[in-house]
Amino acid sequence: MKSPRRPTLRTPALLLTGALTLSGCGALSDGGADASDGLQVVTAFYPLQYVAGRVAGDLADVTNLTQPGGEPHDLDIDPRATGQIVDADVVVHESGFQPAVDSSVDANATGEVVDAAEVVDLRTLEDEDADGDAEEHTADDGHDHDDLDPHFWQDPLRMADLGDAVAESLAAVDPDNAADYTANAADLRTDLEALDARYAETLSGCERQTVVVSHDAFGYLTKYGLDMEPIAGLSPEAEPTPADLARLQDLIATEGVTTVFAERLGTRKIADSLASDVGVTTAVLDPIEGLSDETADQDYLSLMEANLGELAEANGCQ
Repeated sequence: MKSPRRPTLRTPALLLTGALTLSGCGALSDGGADASDGLQVVTAFYPLQYVAGRVAGDLADVTNLTQPGGEPHDLDIDPRATGQIVDADVVVHESGFQPAVDSSVDANATGEVVDAAEVVDLRTLEDEDADGDAEEHTADDGHDHDDLDPHFWQDPLRMADLGDAVAESLAAVDPDNAADYTANAADLRTDLEALDARYAETLSGCERQTVVVSHDAFGYLTKYGLDMEPIAGLSPEAEPTPADLARLQDLIATEGVTTVFAERLGTRKIADSLASDVGVTTAVLDPIEGLSDETADQDYLSLMEANLGELAEANGCQ
């Protein structure tokens, strides 16, 4: 993978009046800390929050714009969130994933901006059937974001690359603690490399490779030899056609699929219906786009481990 590109200091194109008012009062984080208390980091959704929190440690207050139970795709930016973006020393988002966040960051961010779509190698949708040795593509390869799979956090090594970029931005605004941010990012990479190794080892000896999932959020798992078959598209709100469902029914029968995977955030009605129609079970494979009330006390590593266990059981991995 390429080295993450240096995030740049952003100058807002427009400061909203309401945002300026909030800025003077200080934006509150999830923990209730005022923006004047120390370094402020704002993240757009949970995987970004996890990385920023690990890299910042106790040296910054990390606020997540998407609250537990919220669907990141549906996030709207209210005046309070706008104020948090204005006051942030560092903002971490992924352009193309949450349009409302993109617009607010472009208009209002005054500090460092880390765009995951710019510092992580995103796979193209054409790579969905490729293995882990396939050519990687960057956001500068001439592809629109519509051609790229935003769910990079399903690959632990890409999460580690984001951690390096976050450490660089934190060091730029807080150089006195640069060594701590670098060390924290290195510790994070160690954990993520170990997670990646467990995925590779566990999924290398499976009876089946086909995995039917609720929506197209797991394409990065194909690096481990899996064939991901989504019911819907990149958006969890996408509806499959009757032809899509018929194809999946045939595939489940042909490949001996035992499980149709639903997810916690969003409806599982279609996944349950498909599983019932073909006589297989359902289970949860968490896309980890956000935390739910049920998983609010867990973190990225534990959720990825839970997903690995579900995949291993469903696919007969030794």
